[in-house]
Amino acid sequence: MIDREPGRYVAVGDSFTEGVGDSSKRRPNGVRGWADRVAEALASDCPGWEYANLAIRSKRLRHIIAEQLEPAIAMEPTLITLYAGGNDVMDFGTRIADILAEYEFLVGRLAQTGATLVLFTGYDVEVSPFLGPLRRKNHAYNDGVRFIAAKYGAVLVDYATFTAYANSRMWGPDRLHMSKAGHKYLAARVLDVLSVPHGIRHQDKRKASRGVRQRAREHHVWVAEWVLPMFGRKLRRTTLGDTLSPRWPEPVRVPPKKGLKKLTR
Repeated sequence: MIDREPGRYVAVGDSFTEGVGDSSKRRPNGVRGWADRVAEALASDCPGWEYANLAIRSKRLRHIIAEQLEPAIAMEPTLITLYAGGNDVMDFGTRIADILAEYEFLVGRLAQTGATLVLFTGYDVEVSPFLGPLRRKNHAYNDGVRFIAAKYGAVLVDYATFTAYANSRMWGPDRLHMSKAGHKYLAARVLDVLSVPHGIRHQDKRKASRGVRQRAREHHVWVAEWVLPMFGRKLRRTTLGDTLSPRWPEPVRVPPKKGLKKLTR
């Protein structure tokens, strides 16, 4: 799918691409994520790859367009991955037509670079019946992403169809971001789509079944520690990404052995 020679990979987006849920104390912003793993596999297969990751958690499409689009284009990438729009879908009062218009503008500009462009649909996370109405918006968003990917000749990673994510082990404590296992699995799927050899293996282990009382306790903890703070931030119009900078704001040469961790010592 991509040339077997070194190039420059630029990752654009929000928490999905930043790596939230896959903690790593030594890496920038304290996370690793699937995009780092993809960059490391590219460099292992063909030394010389460079990598930048501009994604920051909580960013909406308007932020990504304003803050990440031009820097990404200026880096003259040969490979771009973009996941954007999920936060817009979850915002109450947003319209799918407006979301997809901004998304297509972003995709169109990135496609003009001539880079291999990888896009993603969004997964229906089963977190609570309270968030059920958002699923219809997500389905419409996914249909739009599929249409836009075909229109601009982008590579589509149809994340929404990956049945492996029905396993709760693939999700972090907030039930909205992938766990380390989820990030590893997605990295493998992206590399497979790009026909890049890798050694990432996914074991379909399942968590032990829990009783009704334990599930109820876990649900109360989830509401208290994740849902209520999220809505509090929405009311205050603040986000978890307000004080953060991109993890890899400038292209770095990815070491073919031991990967990006060699750059964080």
